[in-house]
Amino acid sequence: MQNVLKKYFPHLLLGVYLVEFLFLAISPYDRTTWLAENLTAFIPAAVLCLLYWKNIRFSNTAYFLMAIFLCCHTIGGHFTFERVPFDFVTELFGFQRNHFDRMCHFMVGFFAYPVLEFIEERRLIKGRFFAAFMVIMGIFGFAAIFELIEWLYAEFSSPASGNAFLGSQGDIWDAQKDMLCDGLGAVTTAIFYSLVKRK
Repeated sequence: MQNVLKKYFPHLLLGVYLVEFLFLAISPYDRTTWLAENLTAFIPAAVLCLLYWKNIRFSNTAYFLMAIFLCCHTIGGHFTFERVPFDFVTELFGFQRNHFDRMCHFMVGFFAYPVLEFIEERRLIKGRFFAAFMVIMGIFGFAAIFELIEWLYAEFSSPASGNAFLGSQGDIWDAQKDMLCDGLGAVTTAIFYSLVKRK
């Protein structure tokens, strides 16, 4: 039974994600924002399915980490990130804003795990430290590109939808802090990867 669960764990995670996606597609706060936010989760999920079909597989740990991001991002798409029921964290730490979006940005860094697996299994970069450095820089770069996409979407969509997608909550340094969270997530994940794979 344990071997079966281990073998089909990625399929189970995909099933959980699809059920959540369909459930949260019902009456989102704003349909336009829901579509825009879910594209940034659905596209990576589709790419992972394509890679799996092409026999490019990752560890169950990598799939689990990526599934956490996809599921949390889907929740953000339903409510919009600033309206996700996250008040208990805000009140616990005395924050002035809803930090659910920052948590999800941190989770973007989780994708460092499968990328490092891919690099090391194929020996594309010699040396784990240098590989981790390149992956971390890559995620910082991706974060910057995504912030530009957010800005362009906010510029050319309706004001309400643009503000909901941007989710800055009045913070003029929101983009920079989001990029920092992406990078810190990548650094943390790279350290975690090194501990798991130390042998």
